[in-house]
Amino acid sequence: MAANNKPDALSRDPSKTSETAARVFSNIVELWGLRQTEAMTLLGYDESNRSTYYKWKRDPAGSRLSKEKLERLSYIFGIYKALQILLPQPASADAWLKKPNHAPLFGGNSALDRMLSGNVADLYEVRRYLDAQRGF
Repeated sequence: MAANNKPDALSRDPSKTSETAARVFSNIVELWGLRQTEAMTLLGYDESNRSTYYKWKRDPAGSRLSKEKLERLSYIFGIYKALQILLPQPASADAWLKKPNHAPLFGGNSALDRMLSGNVADLYEVRRYLDAQRGF
C-alpha cells in the first residue's frame, strides 16, 4: 500500500503485478544464466505444468499469479537485491549463486542447488541467510 493508505496500482491490478513480475523475473533468469527448467523449478513449476509457465511468460497480464507464486517471486527478488548490495560488482553478485558455499546452510553446495530443491522454504532460507549477511 502507498504511504497514504490507498492501494498502489500494482495491488489494485493483478495483471500489472503479473506483468511486472514476469519482466523482472525474466531479467533475473538471464542475469543468473538459468536454464528454463531451473527457472520453472524456482517458481514451483514442473514438467506437468510447463504449459502454464510458458503461458504466463507469453501473456503475463492474462495470468493471475497464486499467492504461492508471488511469495516465491518475492524471495527471488529479495535474493537478487541482497546479492547486488553484498557484492557490488554485478558479475560477482550473479556468479555467487552457483559457487560452492561451505556455510552450514549449503554444506558445500551452491545456493542455487539449495533453491532448486523446489521447496519455497529453501528460497526463504537463502533469502534469510543473505539478509543476515547484510545485518538484517
